[in-house]
Amino acid sequence: MALVLAPGIAHADRGGGASQGGGTTETSGGREGAGLVSKVVYSGSTSGSRGSDGRGALQPVGDWTPPACWYEPRSAEQFRDYVESVYEETVNTPGQHSYAKQSAGMFREDYKDGTYKNYNLDKKDEGSFWVAVRDEDRRMEPEAQACEKLPFWVENGDPVPVEKAVTPEVLAELAYNRVRLPAAEVTLRPEAATKVNLPTWAWLDRARFKETSVTASIAVGGLNIQATTTARPVSLRLEPGTPDAETYPASGECTINADGSIGEPYTRGEADRTPPCGLNYLRSSGDGTFTLQATITWEISWTGTGGAGGDLPDGTFGNDQAMTVQEIQSVNR
Repeated sequence: MALVLAPGIAHADRGGGASQGGGTTETSGGREGAGLVSKVVYSGSTSGSRGSDGRGALQPVGDWTPPACWYEPRSAEQFRDYVESVYEETVNTPGQHSYAKQSAGMFREDYKDGTYKNYNLDKKDEGSFWVAVRDEDRRMEPEAQACEKLPFWVENGDPVPVEKAVTPEVLAELAYNRVRLPAAEVTLRPEAATKVNLPTWAWLDRARFKETSVTASIAVGGLNIQATTTARPVSLRLEPGTPDAETYPASGECTINADGSIGEPYTRGEADRTPPCGLNYLRSSGDGTFTLQATITWEISWTGTGGAGGDLPDGTFGNDQAMTVQEIQSVNR
C-alpha cells in the first residue's frame, strides 16, 4: 500500500551478474509489483554477493557511501504503462482498501487529465518523465527515502531540477557499488603452520590482483550516458589477530610492487632474512588458531561521457585466514 501511495518510486534490481572479465548485469526497465526497475545497465566485474570464489564488494574508506536513491528518466509511453498498470492492479485487487484505490486514482488523474494531459504523449519526443529510484538493498536506510519528489517532466536538453538526477558521476558511484573483487588470501611460508619467532613470508601474485572495472550506462529518451569505475590495488594490510606479533613492515601495510605483485615469494635459504611483507608471531596459538586478516586497499577512479572523470574514495576488501603457531621444541642434554 505504501508503494501505491507514493507511485513512481523505483528500485534498482541487482541481478545475477558475471565474474571478473566480462558479462553484463542488465535491469529490465519494467515493473516488479508496484515498482519500476532501474534502467541502469552494468557490465564488467559485477558478480553478486560473496560467492564460493570469495569475491566481494568494496568497502569505502571513511563515511562515504554510493547513492541510496537517485532520479532517472522514463519515456512518456513507459510512464503511462506504469501508472495505468498500477491503477488497474490496485482497483481490481479483491479486498484492496478504498483509501489505496482513491490514492491510485488521484495519482493517475494528475498525469492523465490534470497537471499533465494524457501523459504528455503528444510531445513524447520532446522530453521525459523523471522518477525516483532507490537501491533495494538499502531501502530501510534514511538515505533511501531522500528522493521524495513525485515524477516530473523535463524537456530534452533542460537541466533536471533535482540534486540527485543521474549523471556520469552518479553512474560512476553506482558502479562503485557493483565492483566485485577477488579474495585477498595471501600465500604464506611456512604454509601449514608457522613457529614462534620464525618470520612468516607473505605475498600475492600479480595475476590475481589487477585493475578491475565496472561500466554503468543508461539510455532512455534523450539521455544516453555512461561511466566506468576502475579499482586499482595499491597495498596489502596484515593484521595478525593477536597483539603478540610483529609485522613487516612495522606498519603492517605492504605496498604494491612495480610489476603489480605484493610482497616477495620465499625461496630456500632466506630463513634468516627479514621478509619485505610478512609477520612474526611471538607466542603460540595453543590448541587453537589466530585469525590473520589480509585486506587489500584499492584506489578508485572513473571516466564518463563528455570527458568527465575523477577520483572516488578508496575502498578495501579482505578476508580472514586461520593461523596455527607452534612452539619450537628443544631438548637439553
